[in-house]
Amino acid sequence: MRHTLALVAAAAIAAASPAMADDTLDVVAQFEIQSPEPSTSGYIFTRMGVAETLTNADPEGVLTPGLATEWSVSEDGLTWTFTLREGVQFHDGTPMTPDTVVNALETARGKPGPLAATPITGIQAGDGTVVLTLSEPFAALPAYLAHYSAQILAPAAYAAGGAGVELIGTGPYMVTDLAPPLSLKATVFPDYWGAAPHVPNVSYAAVSRVETRALMAESGEADFVFGLDPASVARLGMTDATVHSVAIPRTLLMKVNASLPALAEPEARRALSLAIDREGIAKAVLRYPVGATQLFPPSVGEWHQESLEPLAYDPEAAKALLTDLGWTPGSDGILTRDGERFALTLTTYPDRPELPLVAAVLEQQFRTIGIELTIDTTNSSEITSRHADGSLELGLIARNFGLIPNPVGTVLSDYAPTGDWGAMGWQNDEIVDLARSVGRGDGSEAERVRIAEILQTELPIIPIAWYRQTLAVAQGVEGTIIDPWERTFGLENLKLAQ
Repeated sequence: MRHTLALVAAAAIAAASPAMADDTLDVVAQFEIQSPEPSTSGYIFTRMGVAETLTNADPEGVLTPGLATEWSVSEDGLTWTFTLREGVQFHDGTPMTPDTVVNALETARGKPGPLAATPITGIQAGDGTVVLTLSEPFAALPAYLAHYSAQILAPAAYAAGGAGVELIGTGPYMVTDLAPPLSLKATVFPDYWGAAPHVPNVSYAAVSRVETRALMAESGEADFVFGLDPASVARLGMTDATVHSVAIPRTLLMKVNASLPALAEPEARRALSLAIDREGIAKAVLRYPVGATQLFPPSVGEWHQESLEPLAYDPEAAKALLTDLGWTPGSDGILTRDGERFALTLTTYPDRPELPLVAAVLEQQFRTIGIELTIDTTNSSEITSRHADGSLELGLIARNFGLIPNPVGTVLSDYAPTGDWGAMGWQNDEIVDLARSVGRGDGSEAERVRIAEILQTELPIIPIAWYRQTLAVAQGVEGTIIDPWERTFGLENLKLAQ
């Protein structure tokens, strides 16, 4: 069904407007639009320049003004004041006021998401400001307000119960047609507070199959194509499309259910890690320059710790660890202990086309140390649902440290305590205290180092590769800039060659 929908979307784009045959710039990616609800599909709306947040982040992850021009915190750390940008209008023509911002933030806070996890006790409208009060200091608050779920929409965008029912933002583009799950069309918003975009119209199409996306880039049916696999990148290098790649704060990693008897000991998880040839996977499968040596990539700055002993590849050491844990080879080479085979199911998803490829390699590498791996490639939602019901054994995922432009947000949600995309069946009180201290603003470099050390030693998740964002841009599109924090496609800065 997904393949059929993808082909329909591709055909619709090709029939309606071949790339740059008109004044529309067509974007294609693998992400479906679930609904106008910011908490589920907001990342598409901010990337397309339709919706905006109070704060932004530059390519280095430093917070910059958005719909708030400045912010300050009281001496006790419990009151944050955000000064709102003047003269901002929503796409329905109504003004952005302190009251409308309060409404949007309160609505976001009432839904599952980052704001619900903050110690906010109240949000009030001031004179050109919005004031947030907290129950305890939380220095990371401005970064949380940059998350897509905290985008500021007009009051008319929400139903009575708070659900997003219409996309009425403040961005440089306004929606003209929204057809979940496949497409979005938008045009320039004439009353935008900032500089006017150069391209009059933009469109977004969700195309699930990477082969279809690559063909659209190759044939010129789309101008911006995201989520390409290594084979497609190599092929596109011989076409008129330009391939761009940049390191981003995202890590390809393996979730481990540490509550399983076979994975409960840190030594067992270390054995799995030692069996992974990260350099081989990075260079031969992903076409990346290096594999991951730790969880935090260099793109997250101070969270990346050069002092950590790098994760190594040593299958013989892995076998020795498993032998010490009482595992012995069976007649078929698969390890057994107390009558149980060391057999696991690895769940992954095809939305990111590199994941099934890496899973196939892991199956081979784990077999060399006596572990049998069954690959289950399914919907990405199965990772969280199987985490919730305890049935997930291993999960191969791509974890983003940039959704909140401060990695402490992801650390708090994944490990302090554990969350759907983080550790499973593993709890460490020390890391909870450390992460909360960093979130409050009390934390020091030593505490960030200690967090990284615990994760490197305990391996509740096993890092494999640091991501690169790769996309193809059609000939004649000028001004492409890849945002490493994946907050924007940068459409408002693009030009179409005449």
